Amino acid sequence: MTTVTLGISSADDSKARMLRAFQGKEQGAFISFATAELLWKMITPKRWEVLRAMTGSGPIAIREVARRVERDVKSVHADIQALLRAGVLDHTEHGRIVFPYDEIHVDFVLRVA
Repeated sequence: MTTVTLGISSADDSKARMLRAFQGKEQGAFISFATAELLWKMITPKRWEVLRAMTGSGPIAIREVARRVERDVKSVHADIQALLRAGVLDHTEHGRIVFPYDEIHVDFVLRVA
């Protein structure tokens, strides 16, 4: 089972994780955001539904995602484009969209400002 961790990481934390990976130490799959605000701006409730519908599905057409989340294709297309630009989703060579993970783990700590 392939798990991706959505979280908040500073640039230094991300660089340290990358260096450990270059040293051959398994790091797992991460999609990191600089702040909690950026994470929630990108992963809106509607986009969360899209990710849930795509998790474990393999390559999928936008129309099928729209059907699964019971929304119109145009609005789902806009959400998918935003997730593609952010690097959360990928295109396949055949024009389908893929979220190549079987589960999502969300991990961050909020502290007093």
